[in-house]
Amino acid sequence: MTPLELLAPARNKDIGVAAIDCGADAVYIAGPEFGARKAAGNDVGDIAELCSYAHRYGARVFVTFNTIIYDEERERAHIQMLQAQEAGADAFIIRDAGISAWEDITVPLHASTQCAIRDVGTAQYYESIGCSRIILERELSLETIKEICSCVSCEVEFFVHGALCVCYSGDCRLSEYLDGRSADRGECIQACRSLYDLVDASGKVLVHNKALLSLKDYNLKNRLEDLALAGVSSFKIEGRLKSESYVKNIVRDYSLALDRLIAQYPDRYCRASFGKVSGGFVPDAEKTFNRGYTELYLDGKRGLWSSMDAPTSMGEVVGTVESLRTKDGTACEFRVSPFKPGLVLNNGDGFSFATKNGIKGFRGDSCNGTSVSCKAVPGLKEGIVLHRNMDSAFEKKLETMKCKRELQVNLEVTVYDGYEISISATSEDGRQVECSFRPGNQKAVNPQRAASMLKEQLSKRYEHYHFNVSGFSVNSSDGSLPLLSASSINAMRRETGESINRLPCSKHRLMTARKNFLAKDMKEMGAELMRTRYCIKYELGLCPVRQGAEDCGPLFLLNNGRRLSLGFDCRNCEMTVTPCGALSPSRVFTPSGK
Repeated sequence: MTPLELLAPARNKDIGVAAIDCGADAVYIAGPEFGARKAAGNDVGDIAELCSYAHRYGARVFVTFNTIIYDEERERAHIQMLQAQEAGADAFIIRDAGISAWEDITVPLHASTQCAIRDVGTAQYYESIGCSRIILERELSLETIKEICSCVSCEVEFFVHGALCVCYSGDCRLSEYLDGRSADRGECIQACRSLYDLVDASGKVLVHNKALLSLKDYNLKNRLEDLALAGVSSFKIEGRLKSESYVKNIVRDYSLALDRLIAQYPDRYCRASFGKVSGGFVPDAEKTFNRGYTELYLDGKRGLWSSMDAPTSMGEVVGTVESLRTKDGTACEFRVSPFKPGLVLNNGDGFSFATKNGIKGFRGDSCNGTSVSCKAVPGLKEGIVLHRNMDSAFEKKLETMKCKRELQVNLEVTVYDGYEISISATSEDGRQVECSFRPGNQKAVNPQRAASMLKEQLSKRYEHYHFNVSGFSVNSSDGSLPLLSASSINAMRRETGESINRLPCSKHRLMTARKNFLAKDMKEMGAELMRTRYCIKYELGLCPVRQGAEDCGPLFLLNNGRRLSLGFDCRNCEMTVTPCGALSPSRVFTPSGK
């Protein structure tokens, strides 16, 4: 039986807890430093609390140490890792290969996507140096993923949802070149979401003021089966800077999808943690921040992946604007002609629409059915296609309709000689306890009614212990049962719950292969700032190889007077971005422990 893991992002402890409640098998979170998201650091004390909560369900907490670490920082990073390990961390996600030489770091190491693992050789290298899991590049085809999985024995993790870097992970230096802030140090300025002009060698502007390097968001919810059959065992959601509502919605959506997959292969796969999630909201990925969705290169085919017209979230399309009226230039009212029947707009909904200068957003102060009243919105016209990028009613559901996660427990009650009661409890993760009681000296006149009362009281939710009774049986050696009060049965229920709770929740085995090694040299920065599977020529219909277009010669990106040169490696179907002009690259970052 292969455990399949849904891995969720956690900007902080509270979001991590919410992700676990919604069905995540593991979460990844940063410590105080070195986590590749400078704005998402956490105290070790918070990590300890998150670990304690996650371990109730056999879920795991992975702590990120996936930046390049300078020599003068190594001691501080080492101390923080030891503290996180003591706090209960189940693994570390690393980029600096030298970490594996620290013998007192005993939890498994996972090679970050920043290690740029996109071929068999690189995958085998990280396995050989002791990484028990490798996290693959997002730009891979299913065929390549399958090939890599077949050539390594370690666990393989793959991103399935969230924002996409335009370039190969770990190989982007554009942010550092333009602004001195390095993505390798968690300070990316997201230059790929900026607006550029595309110009040719003569200076002619081919495209004006578009986010030419911005990609849509990843969504592989419908491809989990393909990935699992290829050998992927951990399905990762991007988003350590995302809100709690985003994480809850996407985790619940993918958790249900993973449950459906496992139901198809009950003898092959199981979830990597325990507990059944009930209640809560109905997830909808279209109502959460996204730039439109793509499966990128998974099928080994080039497609239209750009979100150049909308580098931020526009939300779900709701319809077109009609009957627009402006009041004194300060307010307006309009109706929406919906694209789908049954549209209901709510007070506080957020809306957006496209203009020639980018995306315009506004808030609907008062909404009734399909009618909206709000402050005047420059550029809003009748006939414009309107999107809803914040559904206030859905957000309220996410906030108030809480998911409940409980471990399933089977109870077997045996009565001896009409008085002695033994309760045998077995939890879904394999914990077993047996508790004995002699609650009274009087037999019940109606054994059938007494058995029904036992079942009713003992099967109540063990709220404090996060248990739920999923199976129950009563057996009596002579057919009689003692006469019991509800309070005495509840006392037995509490003692049984406490006895189970004193035992640690089991966990599926996590690979722990480790060995010391000499760190692999990283590439020097050189002239290449970025290499990507994405191609602007193809996106604009200018590809001479695949689209038969005429060669348009050298192409450049312009932004605020700065010029970047585009290169096209047609043999490998890749695009590069290199410096061009007077701007000089910042200092080269080299790995510590070389």
